[in-house]
Amino acid sequence: MADSSFDIVSKVEKQEVDNAINQTSREIANRYDFKNVGASIGWTGERIELKADGEERVKAILDVLQSKLIARKISLKALDAGEPQLSGKEYKIFATIKEGISQENAKKISKIIRDEGPKGVKAQVQGEELRVSSKSRDDLQAVQTLLKGKDLDFAIQYVNYR
Repeated sequence: MADSSFDIVSKVEKQEVDNAINQTSREIANRYDFKNVGASIGWTGERIELKADGEERVKAILDVLQSKLIARKISLKALDAGEPQLSGKEYKIFATIKEGISQENAKKISKIIRDEGPKGVKAQVQGEELRVSSKSRDDLQAVQTLLKGKDLDFAIQYVNYR
């Protein structure tokens, strides 16, 4: 029988992020505490730009965005938000969505699997993803459980389970 395998990836559905941004934009347009503070959110190239006339207001917009991302099942580990910066008369926060597993993080995951995972499970780096294979599907599920229990500083998903 052939080995079973799955891939560990770090991907974010761009449409879901876009939907979360649109929901945030609608909410800040309707909320009383955001009236007349120049609050806005939107894409600027590959980054998300949050603007308001006060530091606490722009942080509140970030908080609304985070709640919308959670509601759409997007891990906040994928959101890389900077600190509020004063730009003229308004404060801005630039945020990016992190995707892909870096070589360093892939090595970290494969070390966890080697050290703590079931014997006979192999992990190999393939670009920005990690392929985990084993003869036993139970061992693969044990690896998934093991990684869910670890506090990794990046979001991971499991795809191509076969």
